[in-house]
Amino acid sequence: MNNMKTVIAPVNIAVIKYWGKRDEELILPLNDSVSATLATSVMCAKTSVFTGPQLTSDEIWLNGKKESFTNKRLVNCLEGIKAIAAKEKSVDEEFLKWKVHVCSVNNFPTAAGLASSAAGYACLVTALAKLYNVKSDVSCVARLGSGSACRSVYGGFVQWHAGTEPTGKDSIATQIAEASHWPEMRALILVVGDSAKKTSSTKGMKKTAETSELLKHRIEYCVPQRTTSIIQAIKEKNFPKFAEITMKDSNQFHAVCLDSYPPFVYMTEVSHKIVEVIHKYNEVCGEVKVAYTFDAGPNACLYLLEEEVPKIISLIKYVFPSSSPDNFVTGLNYEQHELSKDFLNKVGLEPESVDLLKYIIYTKVGEGPAEVTDGSHLLDQNGLPL
Repeated sequence: MNNMKTVIAPVNIAVIKYWGKRDEELILPLNDSVSATLATSVMCAKTSVFTGPQLTSDEIWLNGKKESFTNKRLVNCLEGIKAIAAKEKSVDEEFLKWKVHVCSVNNFPTAAGLASSAAGYACLVTALAKLYNVKSDVSCVARLGSGSACRSVYGGFVQWHAGTEPTGKDSIATQIAEASHWPEMRALILVVGDSAKKTSSTKGMKKTAETSELLKHRIEYCVPQRTTSIIQAIKEKNFPKFAEITMKDSNQFHAVCLDSYPPFVYMTEVSHKIVEVIHKYNEVCGEVKVAYTFDAGPNACLYLLEEEVPKIISLIKYVFPSSSPDNFVTGLNYEQHELSKDFLNKVGLEPESVDLLKYIIYTKVGEGPAEVTDGSHLLDQNGLPL
């Protein structure tokens, strides 16, 4: 039925961070950013959109709870897609006038620094684009919901261009390489805490943009150079180079939060311990085998190649023991690995207290949003949640 569409969309984790806006309303960033899109088979948002002449108002349900549709970002996304549809004449005028019902769920914690809004808005915008038969790029509309959502519109490795136009029409995402380009690339998400953060990204960015001197240097010098270098590293599949840039950029992003006035932090003691573990591991290996990156939260995302996964999971399990080791790793399957005494002696790390890490999500780089065609909608034929 053409008046209902359902889509799943991925999370993306940035390796060159976006932090700070030049326009709050249009969500235009101060710098370019680069990310990897993670497989929807492990983590995704799922959204159904429904329209029809019988609906009397726009409604939305998020993770089982009815929310207000007055959220400006939500309205901007709906109006943005409708405006493109009107311009493309992709549906008739009557269809465009009908109200819309939206139902969305995430299969991972929201507001915990796990890029839930990126997946959610990319999902919403892609579903609406399919509902209204929109054919052109919708990353600029996804951006109106959540800046990083524009990167979740594509799979593989993605660049969000800051753009220079005041209207934001050139602030779009483009794909650097498909997921199949670097099939060995894996990601481990180390969940330190899944509760909401003290300083929201929106508030944090505003404070940093207004008060940090270091941010100016970052935007002018560091990010342009790093963006060029990391894109080259992705294209050449040069992991050590990719990893080093990823870690340096993560460290600098958290440094500009500390350089803000008053300062604020997202990383915790556990986050810093993870950083120590990764540097020790790389040191013992004699080359950079694993990269960490932290978004606006305490959780780490580790990028590594598939062959390193068993060893790194074993080391993390050793340093961060769990009271429920059987449920500690979710996501993709991996082979167990026994760490040698010699290796542990070289790394020189002792186990920490139990349950400092909640769990690990093992995933990989994957494709962009996809339409669900098996009929598993979240809304019934009247546009109400199932």
